[in-house]
Amino acid sequence: MLRALGATDEEARINADGVVTASLWWHPGQGQGLEKLFRYARRMRNGGIRPAVSMRWFREGPATALLDAGKGLGYVAGRRAMDRAIAMARRAGIAMVAVRHSNHFGIAGYHAKRAADAGLIGIAMTNAGAEMAPWRSARPVLGTNPWGIAVPRGEGREPIVLDMALTQSGKGMMRWLQRAGLAVPDHWALTPEGARTTDPAAAMDGPLLPIGDYKGYGLSLVTDILTGVLTGSLFGGQVFQDDLDYDVAHTMIAIDTGAFMPRPRFEERLEALVAEVLAAPPINPDRPVQLPGEAEQRRARERRQRGIPVDRTTVTGLRELGAELGVPWSLERCPPQPTEE
Repeated sequence: MLRALGATDEEARINADGVVTASLWWHPGQGQGLEKLFRYARRMRNGGIRPAVSMRWFREGPATALLDAGKGLGYVAGRRAMDRAIAMARRAGIAMVAVRHSNHFGIAGYHAKRAADAGLIGIAMTNAGAEMAPWRSARPVLGTNPWGIAVPRGEGREPIVLDMALTQSGKGMMRWLQRAGLAVPDHWALTPEGARTTDPAAAMDGPLLPIGDYKGYGLSLVTDILTGVLTGSLFGGQVFQDDLDYDVAHTMIAIDTGAFMPRPRFEERLEALVAEVLAAPPINPDRPVQLPGEAEQRRARERRQRGIPVDRTTVTGLRELGAELGVPWSLERCPPQPTEE
């Protein structure tokens, strides 16, 4: 479908890998999986996303660079930026690569994990559309502005992957709860008037609440500074508003642990910390302590065996989109899936 919409083979491969990875990792209510194809299709058709665009490098230094994505696919811009950060960090010990004039880059943990898979610590962040109000206000100004931080563990172990938005949840989950007829936890969102709500319809019209109350607001503000402000892209209430020009910014950081101590020594110390954390007695024996990203990687392993659950609305939309693009495909019914937590 991406190739039919004008993406190059490389762009289609990267973006498809990102979308399928999101489908493997996440709860469907988080809205980052196959359903993202509808947004990509709309915006590749109207010019908001430019496939096969020539992305250009600016301000390259020994450990820094700026990529102008030229309104290209965000997953592709993120991949190129993190790959450049990894290469620079291998020489300099640490590197930071920023991206301007981009689009939605998918899940932050996907980009951070690319560095961890290469043996480096990876940090990925992006700004996003205004859905969070500054603390003490109900007017959305800042985005969910997600972070991904991934730490390699060595010896074939899965990396630690922290992937989080800076709000309690996203609008995608509100829509999912609304379709399912379920209530929203009362600490997730406000009404437009500033009252807490458990009604997903009211939550869709109001701002999302930050993680950690005022602390999450501060983190979102700083993220917008490190992405939108620093790169020359849009920021605050401007970013993500024009369907023809989201003008999103990303920042990728790669850290070579070998620049600080021998890597085997770092891995030894990391595993000592992990062992201490996992040895903490759980409050509920049926819900043991786990590492960031562990649930997503377990879910991915299960779905590789059993298939990815896709809701009927998405299936219908994919069939229609495939027919419009002349892309033949089939979707097999999966065995019953375990209940998502």
